[in-house]
Amino acid sequence: MDPDVRAGHRADRRPRREPMIAPSLASGDLARLADEARAVAGGSDRGADWLHVDVMDGHFVPNITFGVPVVRSLAGHTPLPLDCHLMIEDPDRWAVDYAEAGAHNVSVHVEAVRDPVALAGRLRDAGARAGLALAPQIPLEPHIGTLAHFDTLLVMSVPPGFNGQRFIPEMLDKVRAARRLVDAGELDVLIEVDGGVNLDTIGAAAAAGADCFVAGTAVYGTDDPARAVRLLREKARAAYGRP
Repeated sequence: MDPDVRAGHRADRRPRREPMIAPSLASGDLARLADEARAVAGGSDRGADWLHVDVMDGHFVPNITFGVPVVRSLAGHTPLPLDCHLMIEDPDRWAVDYAEAGAHNVSVHVEAVRDPVALAGRLRDAGARAGLALAPQIPLEPHIGTLAHFDTLLVMSVPPGFNGQRFIPEMLDKVRAARRLVDAGELDVLIEVDGGVNLDTIGAAAAAGADCFVAGTAVYGTDDPARAVRLLREKARAAYGRP
């Protein structure tokens, strides 16, 4: 891997001074993906930090969404780093294809991966960050050693596979535990929360220690997605104790 890329990954994993917002494209107009990406990219003002791309295969979860060709095309139509969340069977086989298609971060579910440490290395070699996703029923503690090899921890605050679900506040215990490990220097991961994030829930997730917030309906279900991104960031910033 290019040393500058590796250094950039480490810089991404430092404790955040600014909350990151990652709008979930699956909640947008699927017939206008490039337009929906532009709607949150920002102009003179800061827009979204990442663009979250939910990849579902109809097997690991019931729904089917985007594949590698869509990610490759999107990468050529948006300046936003693509944050691919793979809700698929056999990510050991397919995950690197998303990195090679232009994804900045590729997260896989721990229960779907045969060799997570090896896959993390392959994703990094392909130029992407490696993320490990934990569904609500998956505890953090058994996977702390594995997370030492990853760049991102994706905490699901709803069951994977469906948009518009209600935030599960008990998942914030997982975020708090991960934050303590990061602050103690025992882990070096960016903590991302995905599911039910909106103006009513982002403050609690930020206060628990999350760095990055995936928001679907809270962004694309509004008349002004760019403004929704700004409002979410302001709520999270306030929970960080920042003006």
